[in-house]
Order: sequence, then C-alpha cells, then structure tokens
Amino acid sequence: MGTAVKKTISLPPDLVKDAERIAREEGKTLSAVVQDALRLARRERLLGEWKGAQGYWSARAREKGLLREGDLERFLRRR
Repeated sequence: MGTAVKKTISLPPDLVKDAERIAREEGKTLSAVVQDALRLARRERLLGEWKGAQGYWSARAREKGLLREGDLERFLRRR
C-alpha cells in the first residue's frame, strides 16, 4: 500500500455497527472495509462523470446527424 495516513473520522453508530459486522464477516480490518467503501464510491462517481460526458457528446453527434460509424467517417472526411 505504500504509506498510510491516519485520520480520525466520525460515523453514526449504525454505520459503525455495519462496518464492524462486515469486517468480521469478511475477515478484514475496519480500515480495509472503509477503504473498500471509499474506492467503490470513487469508482461510481467516476462512472457517473463518464456517462455524463458520453451523453453530452452523443447528443452533439446526433445534432450533426452522426448516428452510425459510417456517418462519422463521412463527416471527418469533409473536414
């Protein structure tokens, strides 16, 4: 992992119980469970951003009439 940075965080009691239960069930430390949750949250956020960008550019392509790969090839040749 390299170096770790220790931080103090506050969690509501229900989240602590859930995280501790998950750690016991999966044989992990509480720190590992929190790291997994943060990585998953980061991945979901990035996926949402990617889908947003994809939607934006898909809309721009439709505005130009670029609906198929062949349409894009013809469009690029004209440039």
